[in-house]
Amino acid sequence: MTSLREDPPSLISEDDRDTAVRRLQEAYAEGNIPHEELDERLHQVLTATTRTDLVPPLAALPEEKAGPTSTIAAAGGRIRRRGVWRVPRTLKVESAFGRVHLDLSRAVIEHPVVDIELQLGTGRAKITVPRDAIVDFEGLHTGWKDTLYKSRRHSRPGGPRIRISGTMGFGRLRIRHARH
Repeated sequence: MTSLREDPPSLISEDDRDTAVRRLQEAYAEGNIPHEELDERLHQVLTATTRTDLVPPLAALPEEKAGPTSTIAAAGGRIRRRGVWRVPRTLKVESAFGRVHLDLSRAVIEHPVVDIELQLGTGRAKITVPRDAIVDFEGLHTGWKDTLYKSRRHSRPGGPRIRISGTMGFGRLRIRHARH
């Protein structure tokens, strides 16, 4: 019998650790966790090495506030975001016609949940998500072609949840996971 190769655990960055510490401090300041529990959870975050290690100390915290919505809009032409860029908690992408390509594979994602709302007339759209992302596109309405998405067979917990909603007229959305 052959064994399935497991992906190595996703190591956390200092930004991931700082975000986790900030969330714990906010939960304490709002009275959601007592001081003793804050100390214990902070210790877990400060000694964590993988995204999976961050799940227990952040469990049962209130959802982060959504914050303002950032909008990228173009009447026509191409909308493209790639490389290292900061992904807002809520991103709205509007285009009457043209192509859209959002590459989140190297982006800085500070939120456990990112909402992307597409309002597209015609043209293709492609979204590349991180390897360990969980994708939900149930809120997306397509008028012409179905969304192309192949979920990862062996996803690890702890990745960001990418929720895609909105409306696409004539065109197709292709979602793929980054290879590395």
